[in-house]
Amino acid sequence: MDPATKRPVQGSAKLVMDSYAEYALEVAIQLKEKHPGSKVVAICVGDKPTDDVLRRAYALTADEAVRVWDPAWADLDSQAVAHILARTIQKLGGADLVLTGREAGDIERGVVGPTLAEELGCACATIVARVEAVEGGTAVVRREVDGGYALVSTRLPAVLTITNDETNVPRLPKVKDLMMAARKPITTLGAADLDLDPARLASPLELVDLYIPVQEGQCEIIEGDDGPAKAAALARRLHELKLV
Repeated sequence: MDPATKRPVQGSAKLVMDSYAEYALEVAIQLKEKHPGSKVVAICVGDKPTDDVLRRAYALTADEAVRVWDPAWADLDSQAVAHILARTIQKLGGADLVLTGREAGDIERGVVGPTLAEELGCACATIVARVEAVEGGTAVVRREVDGGYALVSTRLPAVLTITNDETNVPRLPKVKDLMMAARKPITTLGAADLDLDPARLASPLELVDLYIPVQEGQCEIIEGDDGPAKAAALARRLHELKLV
């Protein structure tokens, strides 16, 4: 972690799509295959290097890719990201279903999906393992709940946050699709292209610190001639350390 920016140090590593976003994309592609005429649009809030993430979406057969960015957006929080995504979706003409990962792969707050639903003024179902059916302006989804699953029916449009399930393991892209993805266009939008509310881009929270905890451990060998002797020595040592 960079102590100054309080962000992970990327170094030479490439940006990749986080796992939950891949699950969401897989569900979207499965729905497209079941409903001819539907379209999958991948949207990412990020600077130029995030084109690699969108090209991954193309390789997995997304139909369009849109990247949204402005240099002033270096420190966006979840509320701001949801606002930008909502205005982008509206700019593109709306959507019947908006699928996101259940949480991001870094801070794992799980806030963007529900906030995005509030921004769009539509229903939201979180921790969705499967989309069982979509018809007649309604979606039936299977949600993870304590001790099992629940079937939930929701009107469309809706936002679903997708979790991992045996039915949404991301497919492997075909060589042909990987090659085509490198040539497909990525639509880019900036702050001037969206009807953004500056108040919603200003974070009400301050990130005081973000760090990797340091875990220290000690090991002490307990001597003894046999098992009972070692057990007695261990008991004495635990009492000395006031652990028992």
